[in-house]
Amino acid sequence: MIGFDEACGCVATAARPLGVETVSLDEAWNRVLAEAVVADRAAPEAAVSAMDGYAVRDADLRDGLARLKVVGEAFAGQLAYDRPLEPGDCVRIFTGARIPPGADRVVIQEHVRAEAGEAWFEGPLAAARHIRAAGSDFRQGDELLPAGVLLTPQALVTAAAAGRASLEVYRKPRVFILSTGDELVEPGAAAAPGAIFESVSFGVAALARAWGAEVVGRVRVGDDLDALRQAAAAALETADVVVATGGASVGARDFSYAMFEPFGVEPLFRKVAIKPGKPVWLGRVGSRFAVGLPGNPAAAMVTARLFLAPLLAGLGGRRPETALEWESHRAAVAAAAGCDRDGFLRASGGGHGARALGAQDSSGQAELGMADLLIRRRPQAPALAAGDPVEALRF
Repeated sequence: MIGFDEACGCVATAARPLGVETVSLDEAWNRVLAEAVVADRAAPEAAVSAMDGYAVRDADLRDGLARLKVVGEAFAGQLAYDRPLEPGDCVRIFTGARIPPGADRVVIQEHVRAEAGEAWFEGPLAAARHIRAAGSDFRQGDELLPAGVLLTPQALVTAAAAGRASLEVYRKPRVFILSTGDELVEPGAAAAPGAIFESVSFGVAALARAWGAEVVGRVRVGDDLDALRQAAAAALETADVVVATGGASVGARDFSYAMFEPFGVEPLFRKVAIKPGKPVWLGRVGSRFAVGLPGNPAAAMVTARLFLAPLLAGLGGRRPETALEWESHRAAVAAAAGCDRDGFLRASGGGHGARALGAQDSSGQAELGMADLLIRRRPQAPALAAGDPVEALRF
């Protein structure tokens, strides 16, 4: 058994990007950029109007007062009014349109009275010229998005502004989830006495997608070692990461690790000194990964967040550490002293601090629906009082 920090280091060392592929902008959300986005041209390419109004020469405005002839119009996205402005002339202009040669400013339309082809300027002039200079947003050759950035909706706007219809991104990890246990039935199915609705795989699948993975399979298998090995073999053919839930402890029918032994699984760690989730394990199977999560729902979701999330982040091109960004919070309620392991309390955050939920039982599911934080309690940590600082992770 190893400590929590050591286990995190094992994940960070092992999780390397899987490869690169080209996707369209429509498919690029929540992917990780593998190649920097560089501007092919400046934006704007030429000076443009920042407001609807009239393009004028400063020399024609005396203290903001003038009567000028309207000699044309300029619209965004159309051919510009490209004749030099003569003394006494102005151009009706709209936001985004190119500034005519010789114009020094745009006077916004609210400050102009237009009549019979003439524009009356009744000052005083504003300090702002309402002109966006060429290249004021970005210049040709500027790096707009560095490699390694997560493609948020905002980042996709930037990529599109650079004229990119497709992007080089890291490939999504493919995840296959095997839920083990004779007692499990699908939600909505008729449940015999003693049966339990299988719940963990749905949470693990959602977590995997949230961290950039593609879930390629979700199968429930009973506690039969041969059947489990057949399921593992099939999963390893299609997935980069196979997650087994349940059967990770030391019971007579806990086959989580044994199901991968015929395929040469090499453990990176087996058991971690944490609570809940001590039986969690991680191994390599050739170029694939196998992850064993406890069967108890709270323990499974805690260990998935602590170890599966950074693994998927790293395989998908992000730094694994981005999945473990601890925040400083204040405890909303008192908590007992820590035990001999790192403890992780399911909690909810809010304006009154981080509030540990319920009895913190590893099999508890009712509290999970309200939990959005994990509070870390280091080994032998003293008892917490309300208001004490705590380390917390978005859950």
